[in-house]
Amino acid sequence: MSSHLKDLATSHSAKRTDDSLFLPDFCNIRMVFAVVMIAQLLAFILVLGPQGNQTDRWVNLSLTSLFIQWVALSSIGLLCLCRRVMKHWENYLAGIISYLLVLAVTIILSEVAYIMTEHKGLHTLLTASWRSEFILRNLAISAIVSAVALRYFYVQHQLKHNIVAESRARVQALQARIRPHFLFNSMNTIASLTRSKPALAEEVVEDLADLFRVSLTDSDKPVTITKELELSRHYLNIEKLRLGQRLTIQWMLEDLPDDASILPLTIQPLLENAIYHGIEPLTENGTIIITGRRVDQSIEFTISNPVPPYLPVTRRNSNQMAMANIRERLLIHYGKKGLLETGHSGDRFVARLVIPYVREKQ
Repeated sequence: MSSHLKDLATSHSAKRTDDSLFLPDFCNIRMVFAVVMIAQLLAFILVLGPQGNQTDRWVNLSLTSLFIQWVALSSIGLLCLCRRVMKHWENYLAGIISYLLVLAVTIILSEVAYIMTEHKGLHTLLTASWRSEFILRNLAISAIVSAVALRYFYVQHQLKHNIVAESRARVQALQARIRPHFLFNSMNTIASLTRSKPALAEEVVEDLADLFRVSLTDSDKPVTITKELELSRHYLNIEKLRLGQRLTIQWMLEDLPDDASILPLTIQPLLENAIYHGIEPLTENGTIIITGRRVDQSIEFTISNPVPPYLPVTRRNSNQMAMANIRERLLIHYGKKGLLETGHSGDRFVARLVIPYVREKQ
């Protein structure tokens, strides 16, 4: 088991290393479009500042836009090519090199632009006495803008990293969290069965071992829905032995695809929630209804449980936190395609889980 945990830690470390660079993917068309738009806005700002007649302003806008777009596209093109190498560097080194590359591009293109004005007969716009001023002005503007941009990328990267780290910690807590009272009750059930029904006690031990085995696996690696449902049945078998006739389970599964994948321990926490908040507080028998079906390109599960006439405040609060954690986990892995809706339908509490139909990778 220690070697298995070590492999998991290594794989997570490898993922962090590959994705640790704070620079975005400048090869992405959306990023290119964003840079073009920002560069054009910068051109408008620079041209609207100086005083001059309307005609000069339009000419300046054309030339300034052309030059800024030239510098911007050349810079992100160079950063796009260099990112494959820089992603293995530390962020501070990648930031310094990126900053120097942008400044180098600005100086080179400023010199090229000045030379072109001479060859094209536009020396009246940029005379020889303006050469140093032209290059230094462009360099100063590029230094400020690129510093602000790199700082923005770094802050965004850190914010995203912190959100992912916090969410991953919550996911791991949700995944590894088998309530202490469930563990103690399971051990008591095993102890009571050891002498009277040793074979059944052995089955309970195996079911409990399966639950803990899954809690130690990689939460980011999907499993088949068949395996998730099998794990849920292991959990319900243990609870059924503990609660006896107080707990009734109805399975209503309709042609779920065998190759569909789901994140491990997605359904089991909902069942645990249904028992903890719906069955245990009841003084009589209760039924949990589990339905599952495919709807177009989505998989939909519905879990309903009876609503007790009175529920302690501590249980109500834990119910809200559990649902919030599950929603956050769905958001991280499925985005807007993952959904968890909860509400009351008559005298029952209903949790509706929707995930996209994603085939398991072989």
